[in-house]
Amino acid sequence: MKKVLIALLIIVLVIGGGIWYLLSGADDFIKRQIEGHGSTYLETEVSVAGVELALREGRLSIDELEVENPEGFSDEDAFSFDQVILDLGAAVKEPYVVQNIRIDAPEVLYEVNASGEGNLMVLKDNLQSHLSSGNASQSEKSNDPMPLLIVENVTVTNTRLRIDFEQLDTGELKLDKKAYDVTLPTFNAGPVGNPNGMPADQVGAAIVDGMLNNLIAEAKAQAKKVLEEKAKEKAKEKIDEEKDKLMDKASEKLKGLLDKN
Repeated sequence: MKKVLIALLIIVLVIGGGIWYLLSGADDFIKRQIEGHGSTYLETEVSVAGVELALREGRLSIDELEVENPEGFSDEDAFSFDQVILDLGAAVKEPYVVQNIRIDAPEVLYEVNASGEGNLMVLKDNLQSHLSSGNASQSEKSNDPMPLLIVENVTVTNTRLRIDFEQLDTGELKLDKKAYDVTLPTFNAGPVGNPNGMPADQVGAAIVDGMLNNLIAEAKAQAKKVLEEKAKEKAKEKIDEEKDKLMDKASEKLKGLLDKN
C-alpha cells in the first residue's frame, strides 16, 4: 500500500508539530505526533509503522502510513502508502524548509455509503471542523509556538484510486459493478508558506485540504462518467424498446391491410 495523501504526511508531521523536533532526531516523537494528532484531526485511526530521519542525507521518511475509514463506512483504509519522503532544506533556523514531499503510487478509497456520503468528504469535514474551532493551531496559544515552515513542492504520482458505491441505491441505473479502479494524473502543489514561512499547522492544513479537494474532485468526476455512460445505455434501451413497439404495431397494421387484400 502506498503513500496516498500527502495530506497525512503533514497532518502529523506538520500539523502535529513533529517538524519542530526534526533536528533532534526524535523519530519516535514524530511517529507519535503523526498518529496522535492525525487521529484527532481526522477523527479516525491513523497509524505509522516507522519514521526515520537521516540528517546527513537531509531526508525524512515515513513508512506505512494508514488512515482508517471514518465511522459509518467499511473497514477498509481510506488511504495508505508505503512511504513518504521529505527532502529537507539546509536551514537550521526558522523558517524551516521542506524542499519536496514525494509520494508515489498512493492507494486511496473513495467510498459512498447508502446515504450518499463520501468517506473523503467526511474526513475533510472533520479536519475543517477542528481547524475552524481553533483546536488545531497552537501558534498563538502555546508558550512553545509552532515553528515556521516552508514547503517548496509537493508531488504525488500514480495515485491508485478505487471508487466504491456498492451501498448507494442508483435507482433504475442497474450497474453491472459499482467499484472502479483508476490511476490519477500527477498532482503538484506548492510552494506553501513563502516567503517568510507559516506556522506548521497552517501549512499542513493547506496541503491536506488541497489534496482532499483534488481526490474528491477526481473521484466525483470518475463516478459521474460511469453513471452518465450507464444512463445513456438505459436511454438507448428505452428508445430501442419504443422503436420495437412501434415496429410491432406497424407490422400488425400492414398485416391487416395485406389480409384485406
